[in-house]
Amino acid sequence: MASQTDLTGVERTFGTDEIIVSKTDIKGRLTYVNQLFTKIADYTEEECIGQPHNMVRHPDMPRCVFKYLWDTILSGNEIFAYVVNRCKYGDHYWVFAHVTPTFNSQGQITGFHSSRRSPKRSAIATIEPIYQQLRAIEREHRLPKDQIAASMPVFLSKLEEIGMTYEEFMFSTVA
Repeated sequence: MASQTDLTGVERTFGTDEIIVSKTDIKGRLTYVNQLFTKIADYTEEECIGQPHNMVRHPDMPRCVFKYLWDTILSGNEIFAYVVNRCKYGDHYWVFAHVTPTFNSQGQITGFHSSRRSPKRSAIATIEPIYQQLRAIEREHRLPKDQIAASMPVFLSKLEEIGMTYEEFMFSTVA
């Protein structure tokens, strides 16, 4: 797997008619990945199953956005989000992710399902500067919890400034 210093700067893309799919258990460990997931991320299915989904976490992805995502799905709600992921050998790819909790017959969350589509370039152009600003704030702090504590208020104030919820903002960039 590529380390943070092994990033290539090469972006991979996939077709607008293709969907990357993965499923995880309640702890975020992969239980299923489709063929497109393994193809674009350069991992085999065997390398993925049982591993934390964050094995594809790109260091440019703000921790506060993941915190917001996890808080949302752990509360039983779905979320849509733009995410930049890292491939095994340091390339990266952007996705427009739809993450939903999976429930058992007693209504308890047992895992999560994520379907990811290829985002529009205009959406990435809107999201990327915001993510860069959030990561710059996070880099000023050593511990992940401190990074989140510093960047989350900025993230939420940006939404307040534009007068939209996170979901509204995500969908406003799709058009």
